Amino acid sequence: MPAIAAFFGRLMLAALFVLAGIPKIIDPSSAATMLQGANLPATLALPAGVFEVVAGLLLALGFMTRFVSILLAGFTLLATFFFHNQIGDPLQAAMAMKNIAIAGGLLVVFAYGQMRWSYDHMRTTRKGEIATRKAEERAHEAELAAARAEGRASVLDRDGDGRIG
Repeated sequence: MPAIAAFFGRLMLAALFVLAGIPKIIDPSSAATMLQGANLPATLALPAGVFEVVAGLLLALGFMTRFVSILLAGFTLLATFFFHNQIGDPLQAAMAMKNIAIAGGLLVVFAYGQMRWSYDHMRTTRKGEIATRKAEERAHEAELAAARAEGRASVLDRDGDGRIG
């Protein structure tokens, strides 16, 4: 059950970023206006939208989960600092708390993001299976080498007295 909750939680967080980034890509002018209002370069609108969509999709797929979640948490906290810093305004305070909660959720994904139903988990599991198989193959090869050496030694010890020759 926790794996299912983690999966859907990761999808919900990812949806926030994908759905916030698409309008910035389609019409970057409104995001550019907001950026200028925060004394940031308007040219960041399109790259921010692309970042949100790509990072959101990577998060949804569970690919590079820890890296992407920490980047998105930092991005969210920066957005809070630049756009929702008027804590005296109840609406801005609520928006800041929402962003802090999202960043907290992303930090939980960072901590536990490589759970089942993510590409990262599948890749880690597969690496473990390959390492186990290779270890078993090496052990089998060592057993065969020992058996061959024992066979050669018994051929050389023809009279059975334990001495070669």
